[in-house]
This record gives sequence, structure tokens and C-alpha cells, in this order.
Amino acid sequence: MNASALQRGLARVTGSSLGPYQTAVVRIGLSFTWLCYLLREWPNRHELYGPDSPWSWDLARQLIADNHAFTPLMWSRGSLWFETVYALAIVSSALLLLGWRTRTMSVLYMLGVLALQNRSVFIGDGGDNVIHLMALYTVFTRCGQVWSLDARRAARRAGRDAAERGADRDVPGIVLWAACGLALVAAQALGGTGLSWTARGPLPGIGWATALWGLWLVHGLWWLARRHAPGEPRAVLDTLAHLAHNAALLVIMAEVCLIYATAGWYKVQGSRWQDGTALYYPMHLDYFSPWPGLSHLLAGSGVVVLLLSYGTVAVQVAFPFTLLNRRVKNVLLALMMAEHVGIAVLLGLPFFSLAMIVADAVFLPTSFLRRVGAAVRTLVLGARPAARPELPAGPGAVVPGIRREAPPETEKSAP
Repeated sequence: MNASALQRGLARVTGSSLGPYQTAVVRIGLSFTWLCYLLREWPNRHELYGPDSPWSWDLARQLIADNHAFTPLMWSRGSLWFETVYALAIVSSALLLLGWRTRTMSVLYMLGVLALQNRSVFIGDGGDNVIHLMALYTVFTRCGQVWSLDARRAARRAGRDAAERGADRDVPGIVLWAACGLALVAAQALGGTGLSWTARGPLPGIGWATALWGLWLVHGLWWLARRHAPGEPRAVLDTLAHLAHNAALLVIMAEVCLIYATAGWYKVQGSRWQDGTALYYPMHLDYFSPWPGLSHLLAGSGVVVLLLSYGTVAVQVAFPFTLLNRRVKNVLLALMMAEHVGIAVLLGLPFFSLAMIVADAVFLPTSFLRRVGAAVRTLVLGARPAARPELPAGPGAVVPGIRREAPPETEKSAP
């Protein structure tokens, strides 16, 4: 029994990409959060990440020489280069949100996040750290299987006959792949200097130049195998893609559990959380009080502050253990999402809360996400699922679209 279960589990992990709706939610939610942040800070972009930042280009270069963080903004201090990187970050976020060429856009989205956040490391909050980490993990997921333009294009392609599929050369994909290759050549020749580009990278001993060139070559190999080697080579690449996707999904789930576990246990050690008064103080800070009247109203009740403080700690500490029980986990997910909505309203941290809600959504049931997707589709597009036809009863009833075989002669001549 155990061997059979292990075999079924191994076949599932290597034969399919798990959690297609969950990874789609991560893709849509995090790219939407980052896109909204970039658009909101458009008037302030020069002061936050650009040439007018108090954290100057020289100071950032000195820090990066020490921590070896990767950011293309260090390749030039010019305003035109900064505007180009910022605009590409916006465009890649929007295209990843729509699910257009998700393999390529996930890489460009990651580069945009790293470029800006590593340029000014003292700007941001916990939500930016979540976006930073998830951007790295999303590159390895097949996050465009559902709710994307890629999935729509794949469905249309599957509906064509073999001749039409063979004639489809995917010109936009080829052009995009070639443009990314030329960009890497230009970066290697002109701007890609320093340890953060060559020797230091996402993995020990692998620089960012090697990692990005490797991703570029893998994408090209995938296209060649899909078009010219549909047999065993394609099956091997599919298996490797499934393994990478499922491993990245597992890392995302573990990361969310780690965030809540460490946050909860650190709170337990704090005296303000132990006596239940921790939330009283941020509610009286002007910086964290977009609605002072509401904050002071809640902070005026000692019982409310006590319950919110203890409830926050209890939910965060207990969450990793509730994964063993589906019903308890779903209840706690609703409580945590409600908690982040409260943080967004009371403390004025909408992007942090949205990033955490999206990270929590990776644990939502697939059936619930499907219902939400159907509801959004009905609301936005006005599309309603087709009603099931009522089949006529009786052996001689005629059902439209179903061809009935004539009864054999033996039955016709039977007495």
C-alpha cells in the first residue's frame, strides 16, 4: 500500500504541474500589486529610485560592492537609463498580469523588481520583501496554465488540425526571444560589470549573467523540442518542467509558513505582545493612522486592543500547524486575510496587505478559486456557463448531436 501510494505520488509530481489556479493567483496578484505601486509612485520615482534619491548612486554603489546585490540601475547613472528600466518594469508587470508570454515576462518582471528594490534598499516594507522573494520563485513556475492569454492561445491552437499547428511558427515568440538575446549581448558588452553580474548570482557559484543566459537557452531549447522533437525529448522536458514547477510551488508554500511562524514567535518574545498592548502604539502614530478617528476609537477600548494583539499572535503561530486539517486551515486563512484587510485600512499599508493576501491565497482550495474565477468572468465579460440540456427519456428518444445506431435485424424480427 505504501509503495503504491508513493508510486502514485511520484507519477503525479512528475506528470503534472500542481496548483495551476494557485500559481495563477500568485502571478496575477503580485504583478498587480507591483504594477499599482509603480504607477502610484510615478511622480516620486526620481526621489525613490532615480538620480534625485537621497540614497545617491554613489552610496548605492558602495553598498552593492559590499553585499553584491543585483540591480541594472548601477550600470549607468543617467536619467534616460533609469526611465527605461522603470518603464520596462511597468510593462513587464502588466504583461505578466495578463499572462502574455509568461515564461519570458516572469523573468523580466523579476529583473524589474530586483533593479528597483536593490537600488534603494531602505525604501519599502515587509510586502516588498514578499514581492522580492516571490518574483524569484515565480520564474520556475508554470503560472500561465489558466487565466492567461497563453492559456487562451494554447486552447485555440489545440482546436486546429495538425497541418495548421505545424504551420504556426509563433513569430511573436521568436522575435521576443531574439530581442532578449540581443539585450543580453548588449548588457554583457556594455553594462554588465562587477561581481553582482558575473561571479555573484541567485545560486552559489552562478552569476546573474550565467543564470540569465541559461534561462534564455532553455527557452530556445523548449521551442525546438516542441516543434521538431515531439516524442521522448519533449516528454523529458515536460517532466523537468513539472518538477521545477512543483518544487517552486513547495518553496512558496514553505516561505509563507516561515513568514508567519517567525513573525508569530518573535512577537511572543516581546513584552508588549505578552501584555496585549502592542497594537495600541501604532494606532497613535500619525504615520500609521490614515483614519485617526477610527484608530483612536479602537485603541480606546482595552479589551479590543487585547483581543487583537493576542489574536494576531495566535493566528500566526498556529497557521503552519493547521495545514494538517483542511477545514481549520480554511477558517484560519479567512481570519488572516481579514487581519491584513484591517492592517491596510487602519495602518495605511495597502501594498503590504495585498502582497500578504496574495501569498496566503496559495493555500486556497481549487474549487473555491474556480468559483471565484467563474464569478469574475461573469461579472467582467458577462459570460454565463452553458446550461446542461435535459435529455429526453425513453429508448426511442432522439437527442440532438447524438447519433443512434439502428437496432439489429434480430431485434426487429423477434416475436
